[in-house]
Formats: sequence, structure tokens, C-alpha cells
Amino acid sequence: MMRARIHQPLRAFPGQQRGTIIVLAVIAMAAILVMGAFALDGGHMLVNKARLQNAVDAAALSGAKTLSEVYGATGSASLTQAAALGTLTLNANASGNKELASAVGNNVSGFATVELSASVYGPFSFPGPANASYVRVSVPNYPLSGFFWGILKAIGDGVAPNKAVAAVATAGPSPASPCNITPLMVCGDPSKNDPATGMFWGFKFGDLQVLKTAANNSSAIGPGNFQLLDFGSGGNTVRQGLAGGINQCNSVGDNVLTKPGNTVGPASQGLNTRFNEYSGGLSAADYPPDLVIAVNAKSLTYTGTPEQIQYNNQTVTSTNGNLVTAGGEALYDYNDWARASAACVAGTGGGCLGNGAFERRILKVVIGDCSGKNDGASSIPVLSFGCYYVMQPANQQGNSAQIFGQFVKQCEGDNVPGPNPVNDAGPQIIQLYKTYIDNSQTPSTDS
Repeated sequence: MMRARIHQPLRAFPGQQRGTIIVLAVIAMAAILVMGAFALDGGHMLVNKARLQNAVDAAALSGAKTLSEVYGATGSASLTQAAALGTLTLNANASGNKELASAVGNNVSGFATVELSASVYGPFSFPGPANASYVRVSVPNYPLSGFFWGILKAIGDGVAPNKAVAAVATAGPSPASPCNITPLMVCGDPSKNDPATGMFWGFKFGDLQVLKTAANNSSAIGPGNFQLLDFGSGGNTVRQGLAGGINQCNSVGDNVLTKPGNTVGPASQGLNTRFNEYSGGLSAADYPPDLVIAVNAKSLTYTGTPEQIQYNNQTVTSTNGNLVTAGGEALYDYNDWARASAACVAGTGGGCLGNGAFERRILKVVIGDCSGKNDGASSIPVLSFGCYYVMQPANQQGNSAQIFGQFVKQCEGDNVPGPNPVNDAGPQIIQLYKTYIDNSQTPSTDS
């Protein structure tokens, strides 16, 4: 009699199956650890890269702003560097930036580099060229703490890259449409505009100009005009505008409307706030004076036939903008004021007003095309905008309140930045730019 066989399930290599599971588990665990490492450490790097970039951006803007304020002053590069590094330190010490503050420590100059250039494309160096206007702040190596970063060594060839981030930022002037225009206009000559020779619509650096005429003076605009612009609301607007309290924006090619009438009182009251003189309901709280209000001992006048700007009965002349004289006597002018203002900003000057504000004696004035007959309220095309340094307060005497300005440049504005900083010759603001690493204009990946 035959016995039935009961077949048992086939169990091939049970020990090897257990080994396979262990291997798969190890591989899966390693993959999870690697993903965790990249997630944690990668996220940590991204956060700190953003924090570092914000700090470097702010430092570059601060440095460029300071450079524009102390341009031409002794030690301007060092002042720019100090401003940029000071701003970087303040940002590093802000709440939430403990790791950045620790990396900066007490050696911010070793942590970050500040360089200057005359072009946004470089080359950048320190102290940079005398005509530098662009600032670059760079941090090439900001080391970070590693959490699972060492796992890369364990699963790789034993070598892991340093965990660090870098950042660079470039800032400088850019064209913009000017706002906060003073309700004054000078007449330019369209045939005399050659920036390459320093000629802007008939004006050169250092030239003295009457910004507002008085009764019995001839007017290039036409009879009944005293170089005032109509921004609305009559004398009160003139007062506020000359004090700097109207946010008036215009662009080249616009037409501006002239305001007939002398408006002596409001014009004087508004302008003279810049010299710490207040009347007409204006106050220093709303309209601070300039940091430096020094003027010549006697007043300029505009008189004679033909009319001339005179000082102490002597004709005023300017030598390439570097020396303004009258009868051989050197006058206090823009150059003296600029040096004194830069010293005030640096904290090394005397005679600085504690409640003063930077560049209050610089007026943004429309340069218009006054050709043709212009009587009463006339519409004048805008050629450009000029920055004029105000030589003295308006001395109101009856129907006379002349304003004298010294041409500085086609002036800076404070509206929307323009797209192209190269070869600009107009109103400007300070803004950030893409950083380029060579003269071929190759963009940096760290900006």
C-alpha cells in the first residue's frame, strides 16, 4: 500500500531573504537621512543667504548714499566704507540674525569688502577713483553651522564641501524724473547743450544766475514774469514750494505754466526757511534749515544797464566754477559750502546746525525754452532741470526779492529709477544694480 505525500511549501534560502530586507532597510534609511540632511541644511542655507543678501543690499545703498553726500571731500572713500560697514553691522545685530552677528563678530572689515568705481560695470577697488559714484559690498564666505552636513562624508568619498554662502551688491545713481521741484525757472539755450564740455543749456558749473528777478529788472520770460511757476493756489503755493513743501513732478518735454506777479513776501518767506529764518506761518519742524547757513558779509545785487550780478558794487565773475570773485575778492560759494557740509556729515565740521538737513540750499529748478514772445501766464517747454546752490537769503526790500543761485549740475531727483545708469546726464536717485564680475558684463550669481 502506498502512502500519500504531503508537499511542504518551498522555502528557498530563508536566511538570504532576511539579509536582503536588512540591506533594503539600510539603503532606505540612508536615503531618508540624506534627504533630511539636504532639507534641513539646504533650508538653513537659503534662509541665511536671504538674510545676508538683505544686509549686503542695505550696506551698498548706505555706502552709495553717503558717497553722493561727501563726493569730493577729503576721505570720502573711508566715509563711504564706514557707512556701508556700519549698516551691515546694524543688520547683523538685528533680531533673528544671531548667526550672522556671530560670523561678523568684531571684525566686520574682515567679513565684508567695500569697493568703489566710476562705472557700474567696474573695475571696483578701494579707495577707488576720484570720480567714483558706485559702491560694491561683497561677502565671499559666510560659514554656517552644519546639522547633517557630515553625512555627505559618510556616503561619499569622505570629503564634504564647506557649508557657506556668499553675497554681493552694487548700488549707485540712476536717472529718474525729478520731484520736489522749486517753483522757479531759468531760461536755457537749446543750441548750447554739450555735456562733454560741461555746458548744459548755456550754463556751466559755478555760473551765477538770477533765479528770481525783482521789479524793474528785465525778464527773459516776458513782461510781468519774475521767473515763478504756477503750481496752483497763488502766493501760498509759492511760499510752500520755495520752502520745499510741494511734491511737484515734471519731465523733460512737459510744459510748465509761468505765474505772473512778483509775490515778494511768500517767495522770501519760503526760501529763507533754508537759512533758519521763519515767518509767514512756517516752522523749523516742517521746514528745517540747511546744515550750513554761512553767507557772504554783504548781499549780492542785480542791477545796472545792462543788468549784472554785483557784490559790493563789483561785478561777480566765476573761473571754471572753482573760484567766484568780485573785484578780486573771493566769495563764499558752492565749493566752500560743499566742503563744510561734507564735514558736518562726517562729524568733523564746525558751524553745523543741529536741526539742519542735508542739501537744503540746493534747489531743483526747471530749465525752460523761453524762446518766442511770452507774456503773462505762458506755457514753457521743459528742457531739463538744474541744481542750483542758493547763495543767500532773499532780502525783501519793497518790491524787490531777488534770489541768486550758482549752477551745480543737471540735478538729482527722487522719483522712479531709470533703467540704464550708463552715460546718464540727468536727475538721479540711488538704487541697487545687478553686479557684474568682469568688463564683459558677466552677471554675478551671488547678487
